[in-house]
Amino acid sequence: MSDHSTSNTSNLNPAGTKTALGPGRGRGPMGGGMGPMGGMGGMPGAKPKDAKGTLRKLLAYLGAYKPAVLVVLLVTLLSTAFAIVGPKILGQATTALFEGIVAKLAGSGGIDFTFIGRILLLVLGLYLFSALASYIQGWIMAGISAKISYRFRRDISQKINRMPLRYFDGTNHGEVLSRITNDVDTVNRTLSQSLTQLVSSAATVVGVLVMMFSISWQMTLVSLVILPLSMLIVGFIIKKSQHYFKEQQVSLGHLNSHVEEMFGGHQVMRAYNGEQRSIAKFSGINNTLFDSGWKSQFLSGLMMPIMMLVGNVGYVAVSILGGVLAVRGVISVGDIQAFIQYVRQFTQPITQLANISNVLQQTIAAAERVFEFLEEAEQSPESAQADTTTAFSGRVEFRNVHFGYTPDKIIINDFSAIAEPGHKVALVGPTGAGKTTMVKLLMRFYEVNDGQILIDGANINEHERHALRRMFGMVLQDSWLFNGTIMENIRYGRPEASDDEVCQAARMAHADHFIRTLPDGYNMIINEEANNVSQGQMQLLTIARAILADPKMLILDEATSSVDTRTEVLIQKAMDSLMHGRTSFIIAHRLSTIRNADLILVMKDGDIVEQGKHEELLQRGGVYAELYNSQFEPESA
Repeated sequence: MSDHSTSNTSNLNPAGTKTALGPGRGRGPMGGGMGPMGGMGGMPGAKPKDAKGTLRKLLAYLGAYKPAVLVVLLVTLLSTAFAIVGPKILGQATTALFEGIVAKLAGSGGIDFTFIGRILLLVLGLYLFSALASYIQGWIMAGISAKISYRFRRDISQKINRMPLRYFDGTNHGEVLSRITNDVDTVNRTLSQSLTQLVSSAATVVGVLVMMFSISWQMTLVSLVILPLSMLIVGFIIKKSQHYFKEQQVSLGHLNSHVEEMFGGHQVMRAYNGEQRSIAKFSGINNTLFDSGWKSQFLSGLMMPIMMLVGNVGYVAVSILGGVLAVRGVISVGDIQAFIQYVRQFTQPITQLANISNVLQQTIAAAERVFEFLEEAEQSPESAQADTTTAFSGRVEFRNVHFGYTPDKIIINDFSAIAEPGHKVALVGPTGAGKTTMVKLLMRFYEVNDGQILIDGANINEHERHALRRMFGMVLQDSWLFNGTIMENIRYGRPEASDDEVCQAARMAHADHFIRTLPDGYNMIINEEANNVSQGQMQLLTIARAILADPKMLILDEATSSVDTRTEVLIQKAMDSLMHGRTSFIIAHRLSTIRNADLILVMKDGDIVEQGKHEELLQRGGVYAELYNSQFEPESA
């Protein structure tokens, strides 16, 4: 991400964000990714705000694969057509067999097995071709959907790198992750499965209806009488069960969230004897999930038996009418057999179409969330004349800077200060004074509302962000390590560094000794939670990362807050060596670490209330002296 990985930042910590499965995350109403009718359910009850607009954008994505999509549609239609024609041709074989038996019994002829054999071979060929065509369209469509999912994830990844940090500060990380995983997967599954099913079902309904009318319009009208009844039953069950499916998904999200929360804070929960409260809450959520789960499963389970009952009633009516017509010589026995097969085929795609319409609604809602993210405002573009040089001497000036995270609430008021090349500038003050905010402005994570920040006399807005951030090394209070070896984590600051340079940086950060005592040493894998090393060891590794990066300027935000006093002294010496000749900005609450700073800026409510060196500020007896004396006894005591 451009706001993070493009600089030599050591501790930008995305950890700690809760990503528990919430409603609609990863599983459908049936608890296994399937909707009430067997379709995919990603977000129960979710409805798109602009279905037509989203559908146009989705079709634009499909437009890149127009030839393949046309081939899929053609193959699907052929597959469906051959499957539909089969029963009627097979009926000719039934008729020939029936007439042959009658003729043989009458002594006037026999069964024409040659004709029946040709019919059976023809039908077998049709069904084999239909199966092959179905396989081909599934294979092509799976590739198209995978490519579109790839493009979605690629576009989202690239978009993230262009997004301002402001967006991520105001958006839950789990929400962004849900769009790149659950929403994209929902679109993928629909394109690979439901799109061709939609075409196939629609073609089947039309084709079967045509074939039924071609056999007998009287029997077709009788069959169509059961259609409204089927639709009413399907609609009634979906309406009743959807409420329970949604409740089930919400309860599942609450259950996952509670379990993750209890595991994440397991030690605190046990320390405060919270086991019974946790179990009671879990039981309550679990009971709600059970109640909604069995009701939704029961109602959806009624679908097939009821539809089979309605279908059987239709078969009985068709059979009776068919018998009457056959006796009168209107239709043949083979046509009756073919017609019954068509009746069975006719009801199934109608049910599928009802289900697919619900799936498509959910899919368009998922695609809409993806497109909403892709259309979010991006960070201000670089100037066409942006300076890409990395040759800074390190003079930094804040000139009348005003800034607020929201335009109506300014938190930095007329901030002005100068950091000379190679100087150590400390920012101190109470929590919320604006110290970290100034660092974010310096790194161009945010743009100032008014005023200027100058480096070597040039406004930082004139410098390309990547070039600017390469000049900084950053070590924050909340250390961040990723899942990988210790060697890889330190080398993150400078990927091209050799193993010897990594080890040298670790020695300077006083991390080499403890690394070599760990299993596998520098090749030990830091796990995903980074809890197989202590907090202090994590801090040492991130400091080693900053040392390896060898930046022109440093930003240290409580860099030694998580280590013991003895290690702090050693790290402070390493930091003094590292900061030598580099412009450094030190955010500190532990004021003993910034006694030798060249300039101390005391901030309060976004303003500089005092500035000077340690001894000068103590002699003034102002805010700094008050802060210092609250941590230590007065030196004169």
